[in-house]
Amino acid sequence: MRVIICGAGQVGYGIAERLAAEDNDISVIDTSAELIQVIRDTLDVRGFVGHGAHPDVLAAAGAAQADMIIAATLYDEVNIVACEVAHALFNVPTKIARIRAQAYLQPHYQDLFSRDHMPIDVIISPELEVGEMVLRRIALPGVSDVVRFADENITVMAIECLEDCPVINTPLIQLSDLFPDLPSTVMAIIRNDKLFIPRSADQLFAGDIAYVATTKPQVRRTLALFGHEEPEATRIVIAGGGNVGLYVAQTIEAKQPRTKVKLIEPNLIRANAIADGLRRSMVLHGSALDQKLLLEAEIQDADLLVALTNDDQVNMLAGVMAKRLGCKSSLVLINNPDYLDLSKSLGIDAHISPRSVTISRVLQHVRRGRIRAVHSVQKGRAEIIEAEALETSPLVGAPLRDLDLPDGLRIGAIYRNGEVIRPDGSVRIKPQDRVVIFATAEAVKQVEQMFRVSLEFF
Repeated sequence: MRVIICGAGQVGYGIAERLAAEDNDISVIDTSAELIQVIRDTLDVRGFVGHGAHPDVLAAAGAAQADMIIAATLYDEVNIVACEVAHALFNVPTKIARIRAQAYLQPHYQDLFSRDHMPIDVIISPELEVGEMVLRRIALPGVSDVVRFADENITVMAIECLEDCPVINTPLIQLSDLFPDLPSTVMAIIRNDKLFIPRSADQLFAGDIAYVATTKPQVRRTLALFGHEEPEATRIVIAGGGNVGLYVAQTIEAKQPRTKVKLIEPNLIRANAIADGLRRSMVLHGSALDQKLLLEAEIQDADLLVALTNDDQVNMLAGVMAKRLGCKSSLVLINNPDYLDLSKSLGIDAHISPRSVTISRVLQHVRRGRIRAVHSVQKGRAEIIEAEALETSPLVGAPLRDLDLPDGLRIGAIYRNGEVIRPDGSVRIKPQDRVVIFATAEAVKQVEQMFRVSLEFF
């Protein structure tokens, strides 16, 4: 696939890195010569210094032959115009734009990006995506990652196995016998920072992180079996009143009336604007690194600090300070992937990567076949994929136990006619079933082949 990426920042670089590793033909455009030089030196891509919306720059980057343009610069208007130019002059089939300003995304303006107006096929709003991820993590304390599939009927969680976890040291094949009415499947295990797809004879050990697929009603019970019965936070301090912080606070106000929120924002004008937009939450003006201000926000009694500023270092330090002052837990936003491992050593409980969230949304539209959703995990080492089975799929018809599935993938759940089916050996996949699969990076191409219209796979 030939792809043009406008923007060589954290998101653009991450997308280019992933797609180039899969042998796609990638061109990256950015006005910064320094960023382009870095991407040329580190990735097998072509780099072009210039404005991503200018026709001559797009032409030089190969827009006439491109299958897709991904406009991910820092400026919404540049992204919009880049897609328009790619459509009008070069007839690029698929156009994806990152849009941050919420004014463009109001429901009553939903026709704005239609083919008759601004022909953009996919709009990605990082703030909304990240905000929803933050809310899911707040709602499920004890998980280090969570994503929903099949119209939110299937939940996949990354859960750490604690010492008192009832399911440790038990072969996975026995779990279905011990808990026959629990529709949960262990899809992958991370042990000592190594990720692998388990076999039925494998066991979970204390300290493992298990990726588990289950139904929405059984999420709490599944967490309890892994030793996690932490109560949901009801006293939350949010550091950072940008689009994400405001969205999280407003949603909590609307859906969790018993939860008390205090928000810290360093910009006075923004703080006043936020205060006007919130009904019950307290807004404090100042730095999240100001110990006196944290104490004024009663951080010592808080269940959770959520650090959502645009500065990774501020987020991480705020998380550390909050814990030292008595806050029970911390959840921080980290853009720079180099900081992810450091956060663990600092005692930060959980993090969210906007870069990873955005890349996952892009991959959903890059993947071939009937792919409905993609979630990238562990810095791209694997993906959780929801795909629709076709009549031609090699998965259809035979019992799962008789399928010669490639190494590196495991089926976690099947969604059929409003029902979630646990994938035991006797289950047969039918056409139009939606299948949730955990696949290592090496197995992703094979998953794509399974769900393409015409194929000879096995």
